[in-house]
Amino acid sequence: MLLNAAPLAETAAALRSGALDLLVYFDAACDRIEAIDGEVQALLPDASRRARLHAAGDDLLQRFPDPASRPPLFGVLAGIKDVFHVNGFVTRAGSTVPPEPFAGDQAAVVNRLVGAGALVVGKTVTTEFAYFEPGPTRNPHNLAHTPGGSSSGSAAAVAAGLCALAVGTQTIGSVIRPAAFCGIVGFKPTLDRIATQGLIYFSRTIDHVGLFTQDVEGMMAAAAAVCEDWRPVTVSEADLPVLGVPLGPYLRQADPDALAVFDAQLDRLRVAGYTVWNVPTLLDIHELNQLHRRMVFAEFAREHAAVYDEFKDRYRPRTAEIVELGRTVDDQELQELRASPLALRDTLEKQMGQAGIDLWVAPAAMGPAPAGIHATGDPNMNLPWTHAGMPALTVPAGQVDGLPVGLQLVAQTGDDELLLAWGEQIAADLAAAA
Repeated sequence: MLLNAAPLAETAAALRSGALDLLVYFDAACDRIEAIDGEVQALLPDASRRARLHAAGDDLLQRFPDPASRPPLFGVLAGIKDVFHVNGFVTRAGSTVPPEPFAGDQAAVVNRLVGAGALVVGKTVTTEFAYFEPGPTRNPHNLAHTPGGSSSGSAAAVAAGLCALAVGTQTIGSVIRPAAFCGIVGFKPTLDRIATQGLIYFSRTIDHVGLFTQDVEGMMAAAAAVCEDWRPVTVSEADLPVLGVPLGPYLRQADPDALAVFDAQLDRLRVAGYTVWNVPTLLDIHELNQLHRRMVFAEFAREHAAVYDEFKDRYRPRTAEIVELGRTVDDQELQELRASPLALRDTLEKQMGQAGIDLWVAPAAMGPAPAGIHATGDPNMNLPWTHAGMPALTVPAGQVDGLPVGLQLVAQTGDDELLLAWGEQIAADLAAAA
């Protein structure tokens, strides 16, 4: 069985209390990785994994012998996308380009996780430099299908129960889409709520650090550990958020089967008491899709300028293509493109206020995970919310042809805490109505 329950909230509580023995937990995780990751290929190989975790676990137990003093993620195993620097690991970013020019200090998000008691189970597979050239990872729901990308390994590792938490990045749709394809929870916070230092950047203007878990409750614990100035909120079941459907060409990008499931999701939420409004927006989505790519490709080309000139033959074709495209954008055009995210955010949030809605709601991807692992799927359902830097969450919300699909929820900038609180309620209501 390639799927396995590994809810973060339950796992963390059991580890803190001692109900789940730390070293037993590590051995079970390592046994599972050895048994199934040859098929899923979510984690990069690590011959020292078991011994490394045992040594780190012994250190944790010595530092925190009293369960009452243990940090919130005590002993939790986290997968880290291989675009983040982690002490003791080489960061290759899914590429054969020499890693030395990209080397750096341990990533800020890893420091936060380690400070909260988590341990790195390993590096997770990424597409080359977090773009479209895929690695070997397969979807645990069906090995003949992609897990999505670029955070392929992070999503697949959590879905397969190899770890309870994983870290990824999103520059277009690389957290929300693979989470949806793999049937788990994905969270892309407001831009810069999770620090990006220690990341091999794709686009310094747009890159978001995101998280994967199997449960929204666990996502709250993870977000509290790594997000800046996290302030938990409580929402009343009687005070449900008003949902806004972004009507128009943006929504029509999704596959008909995915839209049918989306309509059924909305019907279930209406029955559960939610108010749902149709709000025409993103009418220029096709122009926005092109603008966003032109901007991030230009920034990618600048990040890789010197290395690409020296090792051009080591870049895979689709990655080399975007470097060349990015080089056609001059500094003046790039400066103008960089003004677009704030303008889009202002427009979307003004529309939310005028329509009286609390959350935008949309399919998390064009449809279920496509067959094959040669491509990772279309990220356009995620692009506008990433461009605007607004917080987004996907929760499991049904299936199409036996593969998972997700419901994407988007809140106003800075309302990450509300997004997760409302998301937990919405996920529960969808599950109850299924």
